[in-house]
Amino acid sequence: MMRKFGIPFTILMLTLFDQIFKFWIVANIQLGEIQSFVPGLVSLTYLQNTGAAFSMLENQQWFFIVVTIVVLSGSGYYLYKNRTGSLGLVTALSLVIAGGLGNFIDRLRLGYVVDMFHLDFMNFAIFNLADAYLTIGVLVLFLVIFKDEMNGNKN
Repeated sequence: MMRKFGIPFTILMLTLFDQIFKFWIVANIQLGEIQSFVPGLVSLTYLQNTGAAFSMLENQQWFFIVVTIVVLSGSGYYLYKNRTGSLGLVTALSLVIAGGLGNFIDRLRLGYVVDMFHLDFMNFAIFNLADAYLTIGVLVLFLVIFKDEMNGNKN
């Protein structure tokens, strides 16, 4: 899908999906309320996160804005430079950019990030779609780099 419709379109759609879901959460769930989504697996809640994962570095919005600009710039440059590269690399970088944009929009617009997914089966940080994009993107990026290193490709 990414190559057929274009990388920018894919990033835009992922970011838009993240933002629409956040708007839905804010409109339909009270702050701090928990609603079952997939019983025993995932609940939905509405939290306002002014920090990073696990609420680290709370209220350091300027720090997050600067870091996000650096990460988005670096990822965007590397994606542009490697836009005809492997599907894994392009997918990973697109996910990192979409995730970064999703949370960046929240920080600029609201001063915090809207989080909503609560894993019922373990004690884990409540997160959002943008966080999932970032996590999956970084994991795929590590796998691509590892595979390239194992195959002797040191581009």
